[in-house]
Amino acid sequence: MLVEAPPKATAPQQNMPEYDLRQIDCDPNFWYPVAWSHKVRAGKAFPTRYAGHPIALIRPEKGPVYALEDRCAHRQVPLSKGMVEGDCIKCCYHGWAFDRAGRCVTVPYLNREDVGRPVKAYPCREKSGLIFIFPGDPALADTVPVPDIAQVGNPEFKTRQFGPRLKCHYTFMHENLMDMNHQFLHRRQMGSITARFMGQDKGENFLEARYSFARKGGNQPLAEALIFGKHRDLEGREQPVEEIVSIRTTYPYQTLKIHDKDGDLIMDLWVCYTPLGSDQFGTQAFGLLSVKKPKWGFLLDLAWPALGLFTHRIFEEDREIVELEQKAWREQGGDHNIEVFPIVKALRSLLARHGVPNKAATPRQEG
Repeated sequence: MLVEAPPKATAPQQNMPEYDLRQIDCDPNFWYPVAWSHKVRAGKAFPTRYAGHPIALIRPEKGPVYALEDRCAHRQVPLSKGMVEGDCIKCCYHGWAFDRAGRCVTVPYLNREDVGRPVKAYPCREKSGLIFIFPGDPALADTVPVPDIAQVGNPEFKTRQFGPRLKCHYTFMHENLMDMNHQFLHRRQMGSITARFMGQDKGENFLEARYSFARKGGNQPLAEALIFGKHRDLEGREQPVEEIVSIRTTYPYQTLKIHDKDGDLIMDLWVCYTPLGSDQFGTQAFGLLSVKKPKWGFLLDLAWPALGLFTHRIFEEDREIVELEQKAWREQGGDHNIEVFPIVKALRSLLARHGVPNKAATPRQEG
């Protein structure tokens, strides 16, 4: 079944989304990660999903991975339970065989090539340890670039993967990362710090906000010092700008980059929030975090477990809060958020403008 894109939302006066933002689906005409490369082994099939659509990823012993609808055209059982033979996947039930284009090439008990119906094939690419599909119009796939991801492959950086599932709409995740004013949430992990807004850039398909941080009290965690450098409470005195944190949504992806006071990149985060479920009220995050290696690289290796634990704790606090936001949306029957930060208002407009209203979307006006 083709994932069709409904008419896009329009932004009325004062950049107010016309629809409830949590009823606006991702535009399918982009490359979305659906699995880590290492999960799809040679000669095997792997089940995954995009927005309620079952996908089978097949990696032959030779040749690139490909993606088919995870339903045999015969009895609709998952192709991912089948057997990979040569460049084809054979259904586990009756042995119908499908090639990478989704054509049924064999119905074994009829010995004819023109009997079985095809299944949908998705454009598929593999890059930076991720497998992407293009769930929208296949004719557009070659015109849309697969995104560049953090510093994967750059020997000057060390990169880790993270891929949690969240019970919330993808738009909550964009808002959470873009708005650095929520550092109060992380006070147990990071002590008392204050985000300082340093400016913004925006265009038709992107929004970037820049921040620096000032420590107002509490001890700085080792992992934070490793990323940001040492921050001290100057007891009321104005603190210098030691780094710039740039958060950017370039639809539909999001990045966070940290540059030190000399302008050198010291951390690079890339993340995509792939929607799950037909209502897209679930999200599979695919993220890669690259940290610049110090002169003595083994120091980063030694601190790597602590850095992983630190980022995990931060994310778990974020997970709890965005899932509570989603819970409130369900209980209140819609989006009652009162947003006052101009950056988040602009972000919401961007997401509404580039997303597509789902079948349940109803026109609204934000207060």
